[in-house]
Amino acid sequence: MRKRKPKLRIVTPDPRFGDTLVTQFVNNLMYSGKKSTAFAVFYDAMDIIKERVSSEEIDEYEVWKRAINNAMPQVEVRSRRIGGATFQIPTEIRGKRKMSIGMKWLVRFARQRSGKGFAEKLAAELLAASRNEGLAVKRKEETHKMAESNRAFAHYGR
Repeated sequence: MRKRKPKLRIVTPDPRFGDTLVTQFVNNLMYSGKKSTAFAVFYDAMDIIKERVSSEEIDEYEVWKRAINNAMPQVEVRSRRIGGATFQIPTEIRGKRKMSIGMKWLVRFARQRSGKGFAEKLAAELLAASRNEGLAVKRKEETHKMAESNRAFAHYGR
């Protein structure tokens, strides 16, 4: 165990939406410290989403928020050895970890998608996740199913 908690880094809000969560998402997108490129890709994806949902009454920021909420897991399983056997113990996830796992899954599965250009792929994954479809939401449901099937071992939790 650590002796003390690390200092929390202050994340600055993004220029377009003024939200710190957007900056956190862009930090997950970023490769090799190229934040301006990551912001450009994210905003391009948001513009693509804006074009695709122009007929509906929701804006692209709402689609993004909904996608993250749909991709966030509530519980996860953790391995724990008890008496020579390893059990998968379902545990609740704290708020910040939920958010970061959801963001990482969205970025990861957007990268795996087929398509031209990362902005296209990201837009497609965000739209799918906002409609409760896509691989990130599927991963969340698998995690929840695994936790549900191992609920009998929940009393071993810390």
